[in-house]
Amino acid sequence: MSTELPEYYFRTRENGAIAFRIDTENRHRRIEMDQIAVLNVRNGEIKPHGKRELSERDIEVLSEWITERQALLAQRNIDDILRTVDHLNLTAQWAQSKAEDDDLEAITDTLLLAMHDLRSVLVRKKADRLLAASEANT
Repeated sequence: MSTELPEYYFRTRENGAIAFRIDTENRHRRIEMDQIAVLNVRNGEIKPHGKRELSERDIEVLSEWITERQALLAQRNIDDILRTVDHLNLTAQWAQSKAEDDDLEAITDTLLLAMHDLRSVLVRKKADRLLAASEANT
């Protein structure tokens, strides 16, 4: 474990994080976490805690964290979708080779409706992209 602590700590939450400044330079030599702001990842908003004034350095670090967090969440989202593709393939293999009639009866309608809904959305979005691309080329 490193003996150097970061200058800032981010307690993540659903829509962002609570940002703290780490202080070890106190007379008790204890780690103190001073809440400085609340961050919103969805809209990039930084709200200072209480009547606190954030320094330019604070704003720079907090903004950088938001940008990095947005990229990480986007990457995780794509990874989740790719896992879903794997699950669909495993489900197809299960249905073909291992599923009993009762198992298939229990899941078929629900799975077919979900797959139909997904297919409809994907086809519509693909058509929109193709239309936009062809309009951009003319």
